[in-house]
Amino acid sequence: MADARTLVELLARGAEGAPAIRAPGRPALTHGGLRALMARTVAALNAIGIGRNDRVAIVLPNGPEMAAAFLAIGAAATTAPLNPAYREDEFHFYMDDLKARALVVLKGWDTPARAAAARLGTPVLELVPGEAAGGFTLEGGAPGRAADPGEAGPDDIALVLHTSGTTARPKIVPLSQTNITASAQNIGRTLSLSPGDACLNIMPLFHIHGLIAAVLSSVGAGGAVCCTPGFDALKFFRQLDEEKPSWFTAVPTMHQAILARAERNAEVIARNPLRFIRSSSASLPGPVMEAIEKTFGCPLVESYGMTEAAHQMASNPLAGPRKPGFVGQAAGPEVAIMGDDGRILPQGSIGEVVIRGPNVTRGYDSNPDANAKAFTDGWFRTGDQGMFDRDGFLQLTGRLKELINRGGEKVSPLEVDGVLSAHPAVAQALTFAIPHAKLGEEVGAAIVLREGAALSEHELRDFAAKQLADFKVPRKVVFLDEIPKGATGKLMRIGLAEKLGLTA
Repeated sequence: MADARTLVELLARGAEGAPAIRAPGRPALTHGGLRALMARTVAALNAIGIGRNDRVAIVLPNGPEMAAAFLAIGAAATTAPLNPAYREDEFHFYMDDLKARALVVLKGWDTPARAAAARLGTPVLELVPGEAAGGFTLEGGAPGRAADPGEAGPDDIALVLHTSGTTARPKIVPLSQTNITASAQNIGRTLSLSPGDACLNIMPLFHIHGLIAAVLSSVGAGGAVCCTPGFDALKFFRQLDEEKPSWFTAVPTMHQAILARAERNAEVIARNPLRFIRSSSASLPGPVMEAIEKTFGCPLVESYGMTEAAHQMASNPLAGPRKPGFVGQAAGPEVAIMGDDGRILPQGSIGEVVIRGPNVTRGYDSNPDANAKAFTDGWFRTGDQGMFDRDGFLQLTGRLKELINRGGEKVSPLEVDGVLSAHPAVAQALTFAIPHAKLGEEVGAAIVLREGAALSEHELRDFAAKQLADFKVPRKVVFLDEIPKGATGKLMRIGLAEKLGLTA
């Protein structure tokens, strides 16, 4: 069967009466019900003057309505999901930057996004949930004629997201219908997804990982996504017991929190065998991967994704060898290693990871400078440094921006993370740069200890020194109850020294 190139084409495949969107305590929205919802939403938006490539900001709590709104609004217009935790000024910045034609919010929900919309004169559409999980109607908006009505086509923009903007003004990443459906189908093939699969979604749905890997790949394969209100380590095992999914996908910090509570939930794990578990959005330390596979008795598939690739770029195979510390083989787009001079390097060479393929954005929105830096000869430069081993498995050695330059010696934070994480007392480790008056940068590490464990800075440095060259051993170790995270659960390496008050 030829690949689908739009949301409408992709979601035409699920069996009429099979569940598509599930949520605890509510009847499921079937594939047939989802298709009817999409058709009604296209008509409703067109009737108030919103059509193809018009941007609709969506501010909804994590859950089935957010998943369904992404799919249904995306069939007619461009979805722009925003983090519901933003303050009014942040909503104002993002909605203004996006030039949003409307804002969708939950009816009766008091969110500062409403005040931001009022300041911008942006119409507010109220989403009214239906009985089935994810079912909804939209209220509000004045009658109008859409410039481009009807279902979105392959080249129309389905989704816009901002880059995280840790070091500069966030960039707008437009992803076409072809980009997101190609990525969802790549993920489906990698994981052998079928109508019998159900994914427990614990990822935020204003981020590419949750939207594409959890929601679109599941529903696009004819299966179901079980939508939770978001990740809560205390509720995870109850959700696993109630929803009985076949898999879930998460970031490493979530996996580590789940692992910390797994022993006391051994009966729940035994009652609810998973087909596999997936990890993406940051590198998973090898010891954590091995512990999860042992605890859950199923494969853990580590993948490599980013917003500009509509998520997945590489993945470890589900069947066959999975290498701890590697993000796998190319799994969708072409992946290569590029030198500073723009030449593609031979296998085994370290350089910048570059990609090209149908899931890759055509470029940042209204940002010629960023596009000039990001694309070389049709290849998108990811900003990640890495190398392929002889089996074609990709190992990331760090973000180019995050590499620590200690007096000219380059230190990969990921390599040091892996060594520190292997200490039996360490639950989490994050290596970062500390400003240094003479060397420029020095190596620091933030550590969270396992419950009841004790460890000194001196002991950890001695442990690391047995496996690392002297210049890579952290000179400063900070013990924390929790390492600061971004909105999507990723640990924040850049700016951590400043946050912790560590200066030159």
